[in-house]
Amino acid sequence: MKKLVGVLVVILVIALVVFVMMMAFRHKKAPVTQVTERVIPVEVQLVQRSPYTPVLNYTGEIKSIEEVLIYPRVSGKVAEMKIREGSMVRKNQVVALIDRDIPGLEFELAETISPVDGVVGKVLVDKGAEVGSASQGPAMGTPLAQILNMDSVKIVIQVLEQDLPRIRLGQKARIRVDAYPDREFYGAVTLVSPTLNNLTRTASAEITMPNRNHLLRPGMFPDIDLILGETQNLVFIPRYTILTEGNKQKVYVVVNGKAQERQLETGFTDRNLTYIKSGVSPKDSLVTSGQSQLKPGDKVRVVKGEGS
Repeated sequence: MKKLVGVLVVILVIALVVFVMMMAFRHKKAPVTQVTERVIPVEVQLVQRSPYTPVLNYTGEIKSIEEVLIYPRVSGKVAEMKIREGSMVRKNQVVALIDRDIPGLEFELAETISPVDGVVGKVLVDKGAEVGSASQGPAMGTPLAQILNMDSVKIVIQVLEQDLPRIRLGQKARIRVDAYPDREFYGAVTLVSPTLNNLTRTASAEITMPNRNHLLRPGMFPDIDLILGETQNLVFIPRYTILTEGNKQKVYVVVNGKAQERQLETGFTDRNLTYIKSGVSPKDSLVTSGQSQLKPGDKVRVVKGEGS
């Protein structure tokens, strides 16, 4: 009996201890969870106006303003070529000597002269070659050399049918070539063909320009801007900064350290820049990276650029 009482006492003590521990655990203060405020890292740039000139862009081929083939006055064998490619020639300058070489007869070497001033584009025959005179007929004549007038050049372009109403004689053109990446050249439209190519639906046009230093060479393929109007200062922003929701377009700007949503009215896009009619203004801090994570009113941390 005493043994049973002792066991019950032990059980009661254990139960009391467990009860006390449970109560202490229940009344223990729950840990306080700290809530971190949402702050989004972004990159920004200041919105600004940029000069813009409306243009039509084309590529073309540069050609000399005048090309002349020189033919010998008599048939025979080339005794000497007095010019080489790239050399300058003057009108009436001797460019070749022809040996008529008729058996039983002796002749002085016949001179062939240049009919124009210019630059030798190509020498088409070598010493010793048999050549025919153009006086025997076009099919019999052998051209000796090509002379180019390089003081002016023309650029031939193929204008799309839909662009033809915007092209006019005298229209200014801005020209760039790979050989001179830091320079711009200017010319004017001097010819627009009245007919279209039935296959390509394009019309040939020519731009003429001075070339006194002979920097532009026949065969170059320039990039051409046909200027359509006056230069204006417009607001452009990178196209990739614009978010689209349905038929609406928006961007985010930073104002007092927070993201502010702006609805846009946009115009045309030119070379990945979009013209903004309304929605942002010069000196706004436009979000250029991180905008897809933003909600209006979010706090932001500017990691690159100038924010406000």
